[in-house]
Amino acid sequence: MDLLNTLVNKGLRRESPTREEALAVLATSDDDLLDVVATAGKVRRHWFGRRVKLNYLVNLKSGLCPEDCSYCSQRLGSKAEILKYTWLKPDQASQAAAAGVAGGAKRVCLVASGRGPTDRDVDRVSDTIKAIKEQNEAVEVCACLGLLSDGQAERLREAGADAYNHNLNTSEATYGDITTTHTYADRVDTVNKAHAAGLSACSGLIAGMGESDEDLVDVVFSLRELDPDSVPVNFLIPMEGTPLAKEWHLTPQRCLRILAMTRFVCPDVEVRIAGGREVHLRTMQPLALHLANSIFLGDYLTSEGQAGRADLEMIADAGFEVEGAGEVTLPEHRVADRGGCGSHGEGAGCGSHGEGGGCGSAHEGGSLCGSAPAEKGAGAVPAVAGEPRTDLVAVRRRGAGTDLAPNA
Repeated sequence: MDLLNTLVNKGLRRESPTREEALAVLATSDDDLLDVVATAGKVRRHWFGRRVKLNYLVNLKSGLCPEDCSYCSQRLGSKAEILKYTWLKPDQASQAAAAGVAGGAKRVCLVASGRGPTDRDVDRVSDTIKAIKEQNEAVEVCACLGLLSDGQAERLREAGADAYNHNLNTSEATYGDITTTHTYADRVDTVNKAHAAGLSACSGLIAGMGESDEDLVDVVFSLRELDPDSVPVNFLIPMEGTPLAKEWHLTPQRCLRILAMTRFVCPDVEVRIAGGREVHLRTMQPLALHLANSIFLGDYLTSEGQAGRADLEMIADAGFEVEGAGEVTLPEHRVADRGGCGSHGEGAGCGSHGEGGGCGSAHEGGSLCGSAPAEKGAGAVPAVAGEPRTDLVAVRRRGAGTDLAPNA
């Protein structure tokens, strides 16, 4: 296809495709899907080789959020039967983070529900960051705390944070359809605050909320303009008890096209498969590694992911390798442009980059820092094309905020 030849050449030159070309990727047929994956895979391998960065989520404060984000199980008015607890203490969060690092995670994403942190909350998180760094100074720490006020990003950076995650989620034109308690401009402002403070910015999207192809292209082009180091791509997990519980629009093929389009528009950026990969990509997850160079390990904020061991086996079986702590994720030209964060080598804070970045994304139940499905036993319902896979959605009952060992 002439389209794919054009896109791979542009990707290798870090040149943006046109909107029409990006839309054309989403409109390709199933017959052409493997060609799309192979072409976008050339761009991925050129900038990131066959490395896969592992990230691990720690939900510092779960539920009880005053915001009304329709996709989120922690939203105001949510009837989802998720874990609800207030702030973990620094030692509790550090223990949770240690499990992820032991499982191979290079980055720990600290997430807290709420509109945004108070100054006291920033103090709490700062203490937690220091506790994690004392235990393992080489680990990257990304914070995902909502909308930031002036000076808070600088304080997090001083405490040792390497990155900050705040997702745009969807296009500006449709943002008001999913959230009314804050604006798209508020989110852009927070990403810019993180940038200005010297934090590595992580910002992504949620697919599957009923948006159009044009909305998906709009948000990815907006992300390119914001220039984050990491772009988490979340696939909505329609959790019971949320307004979007009936939104089951995604197929594995559509998810792969969305990831490919994101890679073409953001060729040299860490693209992370965040919440929902197990629910919507299912057995086609290994193909997605040819498009994205980063995933979350184990469970998500309020839902379960597949076993960490299964993640590692999938990476190895697909011919990829886990990125080491001493490896820099970003290509050299982005490291040079960024300076501090992302330019570190071994033992550095953010040496690589990209919550779902921080938090891969932050919603859950289909986004933000994730949300995913649990492994099911032999009695799992067989997949039927186009039908909801509610059998793959399980509320997290282990790890942070519980007495049970985490999945890492």
